[in-house]
Amino acid sequence: MNQEFKPVEFAEIEAARDRLDDESVVKHTPVERSTSLDELTGGEIHLKMEHLQWTGSFKTRGAYNKIAQCADDGEPGRVVAASAGNHAQGVALAATKLGVDATIVMPKGAPQAKVDATRSYGADVELVGDDFRGAMRHARGLVDDETTFVHAYDDPAIVAGQGTLGLEMYEDVPDADTVVVPIGGGGLIAGIATAYAERSPDARIVGVQAAGAATVPESLQKGDPVSLESVNTIADGIATGGISELTFSLIEEHVDEVVTVTDGEIARAILLLLERAKQVVEGAGAASVAAIISDELDVADETVLALLGGGNLDMTMLQTVLVHALSDREQLLRLRVRIDDRPGKMEEISGIIAGHNANIQTVRHDRSAPELDVGEAHLVFEIETSGAGQARAIIRSIRDHGYEVRHVNA
Repeated sequence: MNQEFKPVEFAEIEAARDRLDDESVVKHTPVERSTSLDELTGGEIHLKMEHLQWTGSFKTRGAYNKIAQCADDGEPGRVVAASAGNHAQGVALAATKLGVDATIVMPKGAPQAKVDATRSYGADVELVGDDFRGAMRHARGLVDDETTFVHAYDDPAIVAGQGTLGLEMYEDVPDADTVVVPIGGGGLIAGIATAYAERSPDARIVGVQAAGAATVPESLQKGDPVSLESVNTIADGIATGGISELTFSLIEEHVDEVVTVTDGEIARAILLLLERAKQVVEGAGAASVAAIISDELDVADETVLALLGGGNLDMTMLQTVLVHALSDREQLLRLRVRIDDRPGKMEEISGIIAGHNANIQTVRHDRSAPELDVGEAHLVFEIETSGAGQARAIIRSIRDHGYEVRHVNA
């Protein structure tokens, strides 16, 4: 590290908890045991349902702690923040509760549901920049002597506020062997890990990043924070593209392991939580479950507490995730069948598919593929199935009727 930081002390987390002692600001979210995840992982899996928090995420904890301290110190009556969504809502709610005006800068592509929610909590919203970094640059430019900037993670008061969640998690499951926490800018895991270092130092703290936005593994390897020029992940809540020196120092000191998960694994976790836990969780919130069901993290025979940190899942993203996850499980099947382009062929193949009690969603002709001979065509079917077994049976039946058939992704 090039710079020494005063660490966030446990006493600051306890003080933050006192400030947050108001159920209308932050409520104690439940923990539920998941027997389905027990079976998948071989561990005893508990889910911390922080996605059920007011505003749908943990972010209000840090934001309220920061703004309350500013108010106590008599600082300016307006705050500015940059956020892709969850921090925006946390700052908006905290500022409104404390009687402080707030301006939130969000990327132009931020989900409309998050923009609308932020405004509903009382903040002014400006849509600037193509990503979080663009929003951040603009927000920094709005800061003057009349305003205070509320960073999403690079602030001891924010880290201490998020650390109150660590206290709560410890009290919920005091015998947890492993605690799994998503990482974006690092403020959440820095606070939680600091709390656990005091309350349960033997617990293994594992951080999870989306592969398309992973900066912590390389940062730890190099000994300094690194950043990415661009990020690419469905988990927009942890797509910050970098951590700060403050959060890096706390991760380096208190976090035992950091793993990465793919967007496919995150999508699988979102669908699993929908089906088995009956919980709607966004990509960032589902990253912890993606880790424990992946090959990256072994939790067999352990008591595990996995944090579901955010539930603000945009419906368009939900559709994208469901299509991807169902296609991966072959419950959505796309087949390309080569035919002689004559009447009756579509009816015949549709009948084969119907014979397996599968539902055809769409079908189209393609006569322009370069590999086709004159008088040939492809029929491209999109089919709903019960899963891989039925999908394979359909493909086998079509081939048995003399057709060339391929399972395609597009």
